[in-house]
Amino acid sequence: MITNTDIVARLLTAAALGSLIGLERERLLWTAGIRTHMLVCVGACLFMIVSAYGFHNATQMEHVVLDPSRIAAQVVSGVGFLGAGAILLKGNVVRGLTTAASIWAVAALGLAAGGGLYFAAGTATLVILVILAGIKPLEDMYRNRLQSCVVRIGLGAYSLSFSEIKTALRLRSGQIKRVTETIGPNGDIALVLHLVRVAPQSIRSRTVRLAARPGIRSTTVERESGQTG
Repeated sequence: MITNTDIVARLLTAAALGSLIGLERERLLWTAGIRTHMLVCVGACLFMIVSAYGFHNATQMEHVVLDPSRIAAQVVSGVGFLGAGAILLKGNVVRGLTTAASIWAVAALGLAAGGGLYFAAGTATLVILVILAGIKPLEDMYRNRLQSCVVRIGLGAYSLSFSEIKTALRLRSGQIKRVTETIGPNGDIALVLHLVRVAPQSIRSRTVRLAARPGIRSTTVERESGQTG
């Protein structure tokens, strides 16, 4: 049987590891912060302890067959409902998936701590922190290079052709999602380009140079509606 000292050590370890993950989420002002992650981790740890040792006497009885891992196994699926509460849908944008995944991950940390696998729990915590805090700048850098935007160009009656504009903006055909062209009463042309897989900052600098060319009345670059900053 497990000793009381070992029980306390495992619960405190789970609380400490959960707080580290929760602190990373807390600094980004997510609702599921330190306390939520600590509670999930400690709760999963306790479930593991109860599952592994709570039915020790029953398993020693004759003609009684119990699977002590069944309670711990339910944590894996049960914590998914809690994680779903952290996922928000705003328009066409889904937010909170990473926080939901972190809640699921700290449940695994709690199970490991409850099972006495301190090295596995500690190593997994370091890996999770690297993923959450260390990989995010690389992810943001990649996303900044692969975004959607809308370019609005006002042309005079006699101005550049679309192929010349495409060349000036250095666009590939696969980056142009849709093009809308309207002609005003005085012959002016409003060109709207919906672009994908582009870096908006680069497009802005190119449109500034394009605006200096004869026949270009105005240029603006907007983020595609539905994207988050």
